[in-house]
Amino acid sequence: MSADLPDDYVTPLRTSLTRPILLGGVPRAFAILNATLGAAIGFGLQQPLIGLPLWIVAHGGAAWAAARDPWFLETWPRHLAKPLFFDA
Repeated sequence: MSADLPDDYVTPLRTSLTRPILLGGVPRAFAILNATLGAAIGFGLQQPLIGLPLWIVAHGGAAWAAARDPWFLETWPRHLAKPLFFDA
């Protein structure tokens, strides 16, 4: 197949250009939102015994999901919008 293509038509693609940016093992947007929520509860509401465990559980769950699928935040809403089965 490459014999049919002109010279310099195919370029190697680095996987770092196709994967999402992860911060602490979770997608960057979620990590920022999660840390902001944990800090708001922990410092703003002065409830660190609620804010810190909430942050740890949410970050751990997101890291677990991102290890299996780095695009889980983009695919989750589409998954919820589809019915569980289709009538044939």
